[in-house]
Amino acid sequence: MSDLQGKICVVTGATAGIGLVSAQRLAQMGATVVVVSRNPRKCDEVVEAIRRQTGNSAVEAMPADLSSLNQVRAVARRFLDTYPRLDVLLNNAGAIFTSRQVSAEGIEMTWALNHLSYFLLTHLLMDALKAAPSARVINVSSDAHRIGTIAFDDVQFSRRRYSGFGAYSQSKLANVMHAYALARRLEGTSVTVNALHPGAVATNFGKNNGGLWGRLFELFSRFTLSPEEGAQTSIYLASSPEVAGVTGQYFYRCRPKPSSPASYDVQAQERLWELSVEMAGL
Repeated sequence: MSDLQGKICVVTGATAGIGLVSAQRLAQMGATVVVVSRNPRKCDEVVEAIRRQTGNSAVEAMPADLSSLNQVRAVARRFLDTYPRLDVLLNNAGAIFTSRQVSAEGIEMTWALNHLSYFLLTHLLMDALKAAPSARVINVSSDAHRIGTIAFDDVQFSRRRYSGFGAYSQSKLANVMHAYALARRLEGTSVTVNALHPGAVATNFGKNNGGLWGRLFELFSRFTLSPEEGAQTSIYLASSPEVAGVTGQYFYRCRPKPSSPASYDVQAQERLWELSVEMAGL
Protein backbone atom coordinates (compact mmCIF):
# COMPACT_ATOMS: atom_id res chain seq x y z
CA MET A 1 0.00 0.00 0.00
CA SER A 2 1.35 3.43 -0.95
CA ASP A 3 2.00 6.00 1.74
CA LEU A 4 0.06 9.21 1.12
CA GLN A 5 1.13 10.90 4.35
CA GLY A 6 1.12 14.67 3.81
CA LYS A 7 -0.77 14.46 0.47
CA ILE A 8 -3.97 16.47 0.00
CA CYS A 9 -6.73 14.80 -2.01
CA VAL A 10 -10.15 15.99 -3.22
CA VAL A 11 -12.72 13.31 -4.07
CA THR A 12 -16.02 14.39 -5.66
CA GLY A 13 -19.14 12.27 -5.38
CA ALA A 14 -17.56 10.69 -2.31
CA THR A 15 -20.59 9.80 -0.19
CA ALA A 16 -21.48 6.53 -1.97
CA GLY A 17 -20.15 3.83 -4.30
CA ILE A 18 -16.64 4.00 -5.69
CA GLY A 19 -16.17 7.61 -4.56
CA LEU A 20 -16.78 6.61 -0.95
CA VAL A 21 -14.45 3.60 -1.18
CA SER A 22 -11.76 5.78 -2.84
CA ALA A 23 -12.02 8.44 -0.09
CA GLN A 24 -11.80 5.75 2.62
CA ARG A 25 -8.74 4.09 1.11
CA LEU A 26 -6.88 7.38 0.51
CA ALA A 27 -7.57 8.37 4.14
CA GLN A 28 -6.35 4.93 5.23
CA MET A 29 -3.07 5.61 3.40
CA GLY A 30 -2.63 8.77 5.47
CA ALA A 31 -3.84 11.43 3.02
CA THR A 32 -5.76 14.54 3.97
CA VAL A 33 -9.07 13.92 2.17
CA VAL A 34 -11.66 16.53 1.21
CA VAL A 35 -15.06 14.93 0.56
CA VAL A 36 -17.18 16.87 -1.94
CA SER A 37 -20.79 15.80 -2.41
CA ARG A 38 -24.25 17.28 -2.78
CA ASN A 39 -25.92 16.41 0.54
CA PRO A 40 -24.36 18.26 3.55
CA ARG A 41 -25.77 15.81 6.12
CA LYS A 42 -24.49 12.79 4.18
CA CYS A 43 -21.09 14.50 3.74
CA ASP A 44 -20.77 14.96 7.51
CA GLU A 45 -21.85 11.38 8.22
CA VAL A 46 -19.33 9.98 5.72
CA VAL A 47 -16.50 12.14 7.10
CA GLU A 48 -17.25 10.94 10.64
CA ALA A 49 -17.38 7.30 9.47
CA ILE A 50 -14.08 7.57 7.55
CA ARG A 51 -12.35 9.23 10.52
CA ARG A 52 -13.61 6.48 12.81
CA GLN A 53 -12.69 3.61 10.45
CA THR A 54 -9.23 4.88 9.52
CA GLY A 55 -8.15 6.75 12.64
CA ASN A 56 -7.30 9.65 10.31
CA SER A 57 -8.78 12.93 11.57
CA ALA A 58 -7.64 14.87 8.47
CA VAL A 59 -10.88 14.22 6.56
CA GLU A 60 -13.11 17.19 5.81
CA ALA A 61 -16.50 17.76 4.20
CA MET A 62 -17.01 20.48 1.61
CA PRO A 63 -20.60 20.00 0.40
CA ALA A 64 -21.53 21.30 -3.06
CA ASP A 65 -24.05 20.43 -5.75
CA LEU A 66 -21.58 20.08 -8.62
CA SER A 67 -24.30 20.31 -11.26
CA SER A 68 -24.34 24.04 -10.39
CA LEU A 69 -21.44 26.06 -11.82
CA ASN A 70 -21.85 28.60 -9.00
CA GLN A 71 -21.47 25.87 -6.39
CA VAL A 72 -18.41 24.49 -8.21
CA ARG A 73 -16.90 27.99 -7.98
CA ALA A 74 -17.82 28.29 -4.29
CA VAL A 75 -16.29 24.94 -3.30
CA ALA A 76 -13.12 25.73 -5.29
CA ARG A 77 -12.80 29.06 -3.43
CA ARG A 78 -13.33 27.32 -0.10
CA PHE A 79 -10.63 24.76 -0.90
CA LEU A 80 -8.15 27.44 -2.03
CA ASP A 81 -8.80 29.46 1.13
CA THR A 82 -8.06 26.38 3.27
CA TYR A 83 -5.21 24.47 1.61
CA PRO A 84 -1.87 25.57 0.09
CA ARG A 85 -1.83 22.96 -2.69
CA LEU A 86 -3.62 19.92 -4.12
CA ASP A 87 -1.88 16.59 -4.78
CA VAL A 88 -4.81 14.53 -6.13
CA LEU A 89 -8.07 15.63 -7.74
CA LEU A 90 -10.36 12.65 -8.26
CA ASN A 91 -13.25 13.82 -10.48
CA ASN A 92 -15.72 11.07 -9.66
CA ALA A 93 -19.18 12.67 -9.29
CA GLY A 94 -21.67 11.56 -11.93
CA ALA A 95 -25.17 10.34 -12.62
CA ILE A 96 -27.50 9.18 -15.37
CA PHE A 97 -30.86 10.89 -15.88
CA THR A 98 -33.52 9.00 -17.79
CA SER A 99 -35.60 12.14 -18.37
CA ARG A 100 -34.21 15.53 -19.38
CA GLN A 101 -33.55 17.80 -16.42
CA VAL A 102 -31.70 21.10 -16.14
CA SER A 103 -29.26 22.44 -13.55
CA ALA A 104 -29.61 25.63 -11.47
CA GLU A 105 -28.11 27.55 -14.43
CA GLY A 106 -30.44 25.87 -16.94
CA ILE A 107 -27.85 23.50 -18.42
CA GLU A 108 -28.88 19.91 -19.23
CA MET A 109 -28.13 18.00 -16.03
CA THR A 110 -25.95 15.14 -17.38
CA TRP A 111 -23.66 17.55 -19.22
CA ALA A 112 -23.54 19.95 -16.26
CA LEU A 113 -22.72 17.31 -13.63
CA ASN A 114 -20.73 14.70 -15.55
CA HIS A 115 -18.62 16.98 -17.74
CA LEU A 116 -18.74 20.69 -16.90
CA SER A 117 -18.13 20.06 -13.18
CA TYR A 118 -14.93 18.13 -14.03
CA PHE A 119 -13.82 20.80 -16.47
CA LEU A 120 -14.52 23.84 -14.27
CA LEU A 121 -13.34 22.40 -10.95
CA THR A 122 -10.06 21.22 -12.49
CA HIS A 123 -9.54 24.64 -14.10
CA LEU A 124 -10.22 26.52 -10.85
CA LEU A 125 -7.90 24.28 -8.82
CA MET A 126 -5.08 24.32 -11.38
CA ASP A 127 -2.79 26.70 -9.46
CA ALA A 128 -3.14 24.50 -6.35
CA LEU A 129 -2.32 21.42 -8.46
CA LYS A 130 0.74 23.13 -9.94
CA ALA A 131 1.86 24.08 -6.41
CA ALA A 132 2.22 20.38 -5.50
CA PRO A 133 5.54 18.59 -6.19
CA SER A 134 3.69 16.14 -8.46
CA ALA A 135 -0.09 16.33 -8.76
CA ARG A 136 -2.57 13.94 -10.34
CA VAL A 137 -5.93 14.69 -11.98
CA ILE A 138 -8.13 11.62 -12.48
CA ASN A 139 -11.34 11.63 -14.51
CA VAL A 140 -13.68 8.73 -13.78
CA SER A 141 -15.20 7.98 -17.19
CA SER A 142 -16.79 4.75 -18.44
CA ASP A 143 -16.55 2.37 -21.37
CA ALA A 144 -19.98 3.81 -22.25
CA HIS A 145 -17.88 6.54 -23.89
CA ARG A 146 -17.30 4.08 -26.76
CA ILE A 147 -20.87 4.53 -27.99
CA GLY A 148 -20.85 8.27 -27.28
CA THR A 149 -20.64 11.10 -29.78
CA ILE A 150 -20.29 14.79 -28.98
CA ALA A 151 -23.23 16.49 -30.72
CA PHE A 152 -21.55 19.88 -30.94
CA ASP A 153 -24.65 21.51 -32.39
CA ASP A 154 -26.84 20.19 -29.55
CA VAL A 155 -24.91 18.82 -26.53
CA GLN A 156 -27.88 19.66 -24.31
CA PHE A 157 -30.52 17.68 -26.23
CA SER A 158 -32.61 20.82 -26.51
CA ARG A 159 -33.50 20.28 -30.18
CA ARG A 160 -33.48 16.50 -30.52
CA ARG A 161 -35.24 13.75 -28.61
CA TYR A 162 -33.62 13.22 -25.22
CA SER A 163 -31.88 9.92 -24.53
CA GLY A 164 -30.55 9.19 -21.03
CA PHE A 165 -27.90 6.80 -22.33
CA GLY A 166 -27.10 9.15 -25.23
CA ALA A 167 -26.51 12.02 -22.80
CA TYR A 168 -24.52 9.78 -20.46
CA SER A 169 -22.26 8.25 -23.12
CA GLN A 170 -21.65 11.72 -24.61
CA SER A 171 -20.58 13.05 -21.17
CA LYS A 172 -18.27 10.06 -20.59
CA LEU A 173 -16.61 10.61 -23.98
CA ALA A 174 -16.16 14.25 -22.93
CA ASN A 175 -14.37 13.07 -19.73
CA VAL A 176 -11.80 11.15 -21.77
CA MET A 177 -11.31 13.94 -24.33
CA HIS A 178 -10.96 16.51 -21.54
CA ALA A 179 -8.24 14.36 -19.92
CA TYR A 180 -6.31 14.10 -23.21
CA ALA A 181 -6.62 17.80 -24.07
CA LEU A 182 -5.58 18.84 -20.55
CA ALA A 183 -2.64 16.39 -20.46
CA ARG A 184 -1.40 17.97 -23.69
CA ARG A 185 -1.66 21.46 -22.19
CA LEU A 186 0.21 20.36 -19.05
CA GLU A 187 3.15 18.67 -20.78
CA GLY A 188 6.35 19.71 -19.04
CA THR A 189 4.59 20.52 -15.74
CA SER A 190 4.38 18.39 -12.59
CA VAL A 191 0.65 17.64 -13.15
CA THR A 192 -0.53 14.40 -14.80
CA VAL A 193 -4.04 13.75 -16.12
CA ASN A 194 -5.61 10.36 -16.79
CA ALA A 195 -9.09 8.90 -17.30
CA LEU A 196 -10.45 5.49 -16.32
CA HIS A 197 -13.23 2.96 -16.68
CA PRO A 198 -14.13 1.54 -13.24
CA GLY A 199 -16.02 -1.44 -14.68
CA ALA A 200 -19.74 -2.05 -14.27
CA VAL A 201 -20.15 -1.38 -10.56
CA ALA A 202 -23.00 -2.10 -8.12
CA THR A 203 -23.58 1.33 -6.55
CA ASN A 204 -26.51 3.72 -6.05
CA PHE A 205 -25.81 4.81 -9.62
CA GLY A 206 -29.01 5.21 -11.65
CA LYS A 207 -31.26 4.67 -8.66
CA ASN A 208 -32.06 8.39 -8.57
CA ASN A 209 -34.48 7.49 -11.38
CA GLY A 210 -37.84 6.20 -10.19
CA GLY A 211 -40.23 3.64 -11.63
CA LEU A 212 -39.15 1.02 -14.13
CA TRP A 213 -35.71 2.59 -14.75
CA GLY A 214 -34.89 2.54 -11.03
CA ARG A 215 -35.87 -1.15 -10.86
CA LEU A 216 -33.79 -1.96 -13.95
CA PHE A 217 -30.70 -0.34 -12.42
CA GLU A 218 -31.40 -2.28 -9.21
CA LEU A 219 -31.56 -5.54 -11.17
CA PHE A 220 -28.47 -4.70 -13.22
CA SER A 221 -26.48 -4.02 -10.03
CA ARG A 222 -26.80 -7.69 -8.98
CA PHE A 223 -24.51 -8.76 -11.83
CA THR A 224 -21.77 -6.19 -11.37
CA LEU A 225 -18.55 -5.53 -9.45
CA SER A 226 -18.64 -4.41 -5.84
CA PRO A 227 -17.74 -0.74 -5.18
CA GLU A 228 -14.50 -2.04 -3.58
CA GLU A 229 -13.53 -3.74 -6.86
CA GLY A 230 -14.72 -0.80 -8.95
CA ALA A 231 -12.66 1.71 -6.96
CA GLN A 232 -9.35 -0.14 -7.49
CA THR A 233 -8.28 1.78 -10.60
CA SER A 234 -9.16 5.18 -9.07
CA ILE A 235 -7.12 4.33 -5.96
CA TYR A 236 -4.24 3.00 -8.09
CA LEU A 237 -4.09 6.18 -10.21
CA ALA A 238 -4.29 8.37 -7.10
CA SER A 239 -1.59 6.59 -5.13
CA SER A 240 0.65 4.18 -7.02
CA PRO A 241 4.30 5.10 -7.64
CA GLU A 242 4.01 3.00 -10.84
CA VAL A 243 2.05 5.78 -12.56
CA ALA A 244 4.17 8.72 -11.40
CA GLY A 245 4.69 10.83 -14.52
CA VAL A 246 2.22 8.80 -16.63
CA THR A 247 -0.23 11.15 -18.34
CA GLY A 248 -2.83 11.28 -21.12
CA GLN A 249 -3.87 7.62 -20.74
CA TYR A 250 -7.10 5.68 -20.29
CA PHE A 251 -7.03 2.93 -17.64
CA TYR A 252 -9.08 -0.15 -16.83
CA ARG A 253 -8.22 -2.66 -14.10
CA CYS A 254 -5.11 -0.62 -13.24
CA ARG A 255 -3.71 -0.93 -16.77
CA PRO A 256 -3.67 1.49 -19.69
CA LYS A 257 -5.89 0.48 -22.61
CA PRO A 258 -6.94 2.26 -25.80
CA SER A 259 -10.06 4.41 -25.55
CA SER A 260 -12.46 4.85 -28.48
CA PRO A 261 -11.10 6.12 -31.83
CA ALA A 262 -13.35 9.21 -31.50
CA SER A 263 -11.67 10.16 -28.21
CA TYR A 264 -8.29 10.67 -29.95
CA ASP A 265 -9.60 13.26 -32.43
CA VAL A 266 -7.49 16.30 -31.48
CA GLN A 267 -9.63 18.70 -33.51
CA ALA A 268 -12.76 17.49 -31.70
CA GLN A 269 -10.93 17.71 -28.33
CA GLU A 270 -10.09 21.34 -29.06
CA ARG A 271 -13.63 22.08 -30.17
CA LEU A 272 -14.92 20.52 -26.95
CA TRP A 273 -12.43 22.62 -24.96
CA GLU A 274 -13.67 25.85 -26.54
CA LEU A 275 -17.32 24.89 -26.00
CA SER A 276 -16.61 24.00 -22.34
CA VAL A 277 -14.78 27.29 -21.72
CA GLU A 278 -17.78 29.15 -23.12
CA MET A 279 -20.40 27.11 -21.20
CA ALA A 280 -18.47 27.32 -17.92
CA GLY A 281 -18.20 31.09 -18.32
CA LEU A 282 -14.40 31.18 -18.26
